[in-house]
Amino acid sequence: MGRGAEGEPVNVEDLKRIQTDCAKKVIKEDDFDSIETVGGMDLTFERIDQNPTRAWASLVVIDLKTLKTVYNLVVEDTVTFPYIPTFLAFREMPLLLKLYEKAKVKPDVYFIDGQGVAHPRGCGIASHFGVETGEVSVGVAKTKLFGYYREPDIRRGSYSYLKYGDRIIGAAVRTREGSAPVFVSTGHRISLKTAIDLVLKTSRYRIPEPTRLAHNLLQTVRRKSLF
Repeated sequence: MGRGAEGEPVNVEDLKRIQTDCAKKVIKEDDFDSIETVGGMDLTFERIDQNPTRAWASLVVIDLKTLKTVYNLVVEDTVTFPYIPTFLAFREMPLLLKLYEKAKVKPDVYFIDGQGVAHPRGCGIASHFGVETGEVSVGVAKTKLFGYYREPDIRRGSYSYLKYGDRIIGAAVRTREGSAPVFVSTGHRISLKTAIDLVLKTSRYRIPEPTRLAHNLLQTVRRKSLF
């Protein structure tokens, strides 16, 4: 059992049940008409090792055809939930939901910097966000959390499936030749195949443009806020 703000106990077993229930609600097939815009969401902390701490979340929406930004927004708040491995959603979701509610432009799909179903209980932050809001979401993580995979071919566009036992839970995708892969998984209301295709369509560098731009925007805002 961990500790939250002001030392309140955090019942991990209750959190596990929430994640397990969330996983049952995830739709792992394409459940939308079309995709013209993609939004990237990211979050950063003033002091990641402290709790509570000030934090910022950003949304950058791009046009799928041009990869140009059509909208962006940053929100700030205090995060009070502690960092507990595999329970990232409980720390970051309140701020992401605040960002979602304040956004005047809602993209057709959201890329979340984290896991979707590639999670020990099948509901990482991207799935949690998708199920909570009903939006189409994709987990795009810089590192593997769960499962195993074979290193994909070095060429851009290559990928190998991320598996747990006999189940495919995501993919290691080479978005840039010679760069380390990113880990893509279904968040909600999208198939893994379509998620991989979208990640590749929106990638100029290793990190897809929506989340790369969201990250860069956050760093600029964070620096201005701290100095």
